[in-house]
Amino acid sequence: MNGVPAAATPTRPALSAVFTATFFVRFAFGITIAVFASYLAGHSTGLSGSDVGNAGFVSSLAPIGEFSTVLFAGAAADRWGRFPVLFAGMGAAALLFVGISMTRAVPTLGAANLAFGVASGAILAASLAVIADRAAADERGYEMGRFDAMNLFGWIAGFAFGLGIEQVLPNSKLDVVFLAGAAAILLGLLAGGALVRKEVAMARARSFDFRRIVRSAVRSTVLVVTLPWLAIYSLLGTALVFLGPAAEGVGIRPGYVAIAIGAGGALLVISQPYFGRLADRAGRTRMMTVGAGGFVLVLVCASLLARYGVSVPLLVGVGVGVACALAYGPAALAALADLATEQGRATTMAIYSLTISLGMFVGLLSSTALYGRYGTTGLYPYFGAIAVVLVGLTVVRWIQAARARIPVR
Repeated sequence: MNGVPAAATPTRPALSAVFTATFFVRFAFGITIAVFASYLAGHSTGLSGSDVGNAGFVSSLAPIGEFSTVLFAGAAADRWGRFPVLFAGMGAAALLFVGISMTRAVPTLGAANLAFGVASGAILAASLAVIADRAAADERGYEMGRFDAMNLFGWIAGFAFGLGIEQVLPNSKLDVVFLAGAAAILLGLLAGGALVRKEVAMARARSFDFRRIVRSAVRSTVLVVTLPWLAIYSLLGTALVFLGPAAEGVGIRPGYVAIAIGAGGALLVISQPYFGRLADRAGRTRMMTVGAGGFVLVLVCASLLARYGVSVPLLVGVGVGVACALAYGPAALAALADLATEQGRATTMAIYSLTISLGMFVGLLSSTALYGRYGTTGLYPYFGAIAVVLVGLTVVRWIQAARARIPVR
C-alpha cells in the first residue's frame, strides 16, 4: 500500500485506530442529525411543511458534497496515504461543527453541510482502505463486520442520544449539541492518532494512474455490489431525518424510539462481526441475499404500519427484517474489498461512500417531495421501488456468479 508492503506495517494498531475514530465520528454525526431539523427551524415541535422542506434541502447538501468528491478523496488516500487523509477529514469535520454551532442562517448551514460531506467522504474512503489493506482475505468479512459495528453503532447511539437531548434542552440551547459533536470527533482523532503515531506520514505510491484506477473501480462486478447501497441508503436517509415525526404519527413517543434505537445499536455490536464471520465461511453472496431480503421485509412491514397503525405482528416483522438486514453490510464490504486492486483500494472503497451519499441525497429529496404532496400514501411506491431494486440487483449478483465472472463467496 502506498509503496509500502502490507506485511511491513502492523495490523492491529491500524485497525484499532480506524474502529476508534469511526465510532466517535459517527456518534458525532448521529447526535447532530437528530436535532438538525429543529435547529434549522428554530423550534422543536410542530414542524411545518416549509420547515421539513428546508431541513430536507440543507441535509441533502452533505451527501452532494460527499458523492461529488469522494472519488478524489479515495485517490488522495491511494496516492499520499490512508491516515493523513483520514485525520485531515476528521479535523475539518470538527471545525465545521464548531462553525455550525455559531449560526442558524440557512445559506451558511447549507455551505457548511456541503463541506462537511467532503470531509465525511474522505474519512470513510480512507478508513475502508485501511481495513482492505490489513485484513487477510479469509478475515475480511469479520473485520468489515467490526467496522460496520462501530460505524452503525456510532450512528445509532448518537441519533438516540440526540433525540433524548432534544427532549430536555430548549431549542435555543441546541448549539451545544454541535459543540459536543466537535469534541467527540477530536477525541476520536486523538485516540486514533495515538495508536498509529508512526504511520501518519506513509510513503507515497511509486506510480499512480488515476484514470486506470477509476476504470477498475467502476467495473460491473463492483457496481453490482455497491448499487444496492444506493437503494438502502435512500431508505435510511429518510428514516434518520423523519423517524421521530413518523413515530409520533402512528402513536409511538420519541422517547420510546430513542430507547429502541439504542437497543438496536447494542445488537449491532454483537451481530456485525458475527455476520462478517459467516460471510467469510458461508459466502459473501449468500449473506448479501439474506440482508437484502431483510430490508424488503422491513419495507413491507413499515408500509403496513403506516397504513394500519401499530400491531404486534407487524412490529415482530420489522424486528425479524432488521435482524436479517444486518447481514448485508459486512458481506458486501468484504466483497468490495475482494474486488479491489491493491494500488486502487481506497478509490474502489470510495465507490461505497459515493453510493451511500447519493442514496441519502435521492432518499431525502424523493421522500420529502412525495410525502409533502401525497402524505403517507406517497411513500408506498417509494418503498416498493427500493424493494424492486434490491431484489433485481441480488438476482444479477447470482447470475454473475453462475457465469463464473465472480465467485459465490
